[in-house]
Amino acid sequence: MSISLVALESQPVEAQEVSELQADLSQMLDAYSWKDARWGVLVVSLDQSDTLFSESPDSALSPASNLKLLTTAAALRILGPDFRFQTYLLSDSNIANDVLEGDLVLYGTGDPGISDLFFQEREDVLELLADQLEEAGVRTVTGDLVADASHLPGPLRPYSWDPEDLNDHFAAPISALSFNENVVSFRVTPSDRSGPRPEVHTIPESAGLDVHNLAITSPRGTRPHLSILREYPLDPIRIEGGIALGAGDAWRQMTVPSPPHFAASVFRNVLLERGIRILGNIRVVESPDKSVLTGITSPTHHERPRVRILAKHTSPPLSEYISVINKRSNNLFAELVFRTMGRTQEGLGSPEASARAVSVALTEIGVPMESVVQLDGSGLAAGNRTSASTFVSVLQRMAETETWNHYWASLPQAGTRRELRRMYQTAAAGNLRAKTGTIEGVSALSGIVRSRDQERLAFSILLNGTPSTTRAKRVENLVGARLAEFVRSPEREPSAIVEEIDERTVVSGQSSQRYQVVSGDNLSSIAYRYGLTLNEMLQANPRIEPNRILAGQWLTIPQRGGGS
Repeated sequence: MSISLVALESQPVEAQEVSELQADLSQMLDAYSWKDARWGVLVVSLDQSDTLFSESPDSALSPASNLKLLTTAAALRILGPDFRFQTYLLSDSNIANDVLEGDLVLYGTGDPGISDLFFQEREDVLELLADQLEEAGVRTVTGDLVADASHLPGPLRPYSWDPEDLNDHFAAPISALSFNENVVSFRVTPSDRSGPRPEVHTIPESAGLDVHNLAITSPRGTRPHLSILREYPLDPIRIEGGIALGAGDAWRQMTVPSPPHFAASVFRNVLLERGIRILGNIRVVESPDKSVLTGITSPTHHERPRVRILAKHTSPPLSEYISVINKRSNNLFAELVFRTMGRTQEGLGSPEASARAVSVALTEIGVPMESVVQLDGSGLAAGNRTSASTFVSVLQRMAETETWNHYWASLPQAGTRRELRRMYQTAAAGNLRAKTGTIEGVSALSGIVRSRDQERLAFSILLNGTPSTTRAKRVENLVGARLAEFVRSPEREPSAIVEEIDERTVVSGQSSQRYQVVSGDNLSSIAYRYGLTLNEMLQANPRIEPNRILAGQWLTIPQRGGGS
C-alpha cells in the first residue's frame, strides 16, 4: 500500500526548457563521439508521456548487462516476487537401523543463492540439509551421493559466450545444482624456505578439483611470476612459476568445471564431519532420463510416490534475488532465473525456451519485443540485441504494474557506495536509479530519475563501438545529472510534490512533506528549521548518510501529529 502526498496540477510543457535540455544532451554526446561508435538514447516522461530527447532510439545494439532489465521484469511477471527455489535430499531406498540402503540424491532446482551471500557461512544450507538427514535417522548411505542437476538440462556454458571468459567468475557455469556461485578461490602461500613447492589451498577446501602444483618458492626479494592457469574449464588447473619467500599470499578465483560435482564434494565433507558415511561415489546426473525422478518431473512437479523427500531447503524470495541481479549485476543469478522461466513456461530450461518466455511475458504488458535478440539472461553474450526504446518501454510498462516497487527498488541508486558509485555530489545522487552495462566496446545505463520538480523520467543510454567504456560512463554521468536538474518551469517549481511513498518508510503516526537540499544545508540545520530532532530526520530518511547530504537531494520531512 502507498500514500500519495499533496499533488499539484501538472505544469504545461515549457518549450524553451526542453530545447535547452535537448541541446545540452546533444552536446554531451557529440563531445564523446568516436568513429564507428553508435549511440541509442531515449528520454521519456513517465508522468506526461512526452519524449524529451532521442538519438537513434530504435537502433538494435548490444545492451551488455542492461539486458538484465528484461530478465528481471519478466521474472516478476512469470514467477512473481514471492517465488522461491527448493533444494532437496531424496531417495527411493529404505532406511533401516540408521542405514539408507541405496543412493542419496542431492537435487537442485536452480537456486543460485547457496553461498555466503545470503548466509553467514557458504556451507550453512548444506549444514541445514545435513541436520534434517540426521533427524531422518540416516548415519550411513550404502550407495552413491548423486548430484542431480537434471531440472535444468540446458548447456552449462552458453555457446554465445566468449570462450576466453569461461574461467572467470562472471562466466560461472549454469547448473540447477549450484554452490558458492560455482567458483572456487585459490590461495598460494610460499614455503618457509626457498626451493620447495608453495602451499596451495582451495576455498572451500573440499572442492574436489584436479590441481597440478608446479610452482616453486623462490629466494626472498626476487620477483618471480606466478600463474594459475587452465586452458578450458574441463582441463586440470596448473600452478606455475614462483612466489618469493616471505611474500604475501597470491589469490585467484576460478570457475569450477562441474557445479553438481563441486556441490556434492563439499556436501559429502559436511556429512563426513558429522560422522555420516557415504560408502559409494559421487555421481553426477544432468539428463532427466537418468534422474531418480521420471522424465522432466521434479519434487515440484508430480512427485513420484516411491521417492522420499528426506530434507528440503527453501530459498529467499525472488524479490531479493532480483536485487542481486540488478544491483550486483550477478550473471549466475540472472542466468538461473532466466532458465527457470523457460522451465516454468515450456518445461525446458534451454536459453531458447527462456528467451521465448521473456518475450511473451513482456509483450503481454505492451513492450514491443519484435526486434529483440536475447541469447542469455545476463547480457554477457555480445550477440544480444535490443534498443533504447525497448528499455524505456519496459520501464514505462512496469511502472504500471503491481510489481513496480520490487522492480524499482532492485535498481542501483546513484551516489551510494554499495550500489551505483557514480554521480556523487550531483542532483542525481540519492535520486537516479539505473542498471549499468559493460562488455568490450559496449557501455549502457538505463533507468529512472526525478527532475527538479519531481517529474519521473525514464531513460536509456546505449553505446556500441566505443574504444573507452570509462569515457562512455562519463557521458552517462553527465546525462544522468542533467536530467536530475531539468525543470519544465523554473519560475513555478512546486512546493508540494507528487510522490508515492511505501508506508514502511513513513515515520509511524506522522504525515510528511518533501524538501530539496540547497548548498550550505546540513541535516541538523534542516531538522532545527522544521522543529524536529536529528533522530526523527534519520528515521524518516533511512538511506541517507547524516554527514553527506548533497545539494539537489530530496529529503522527507515528517510532520508531528498529522494523519495519513
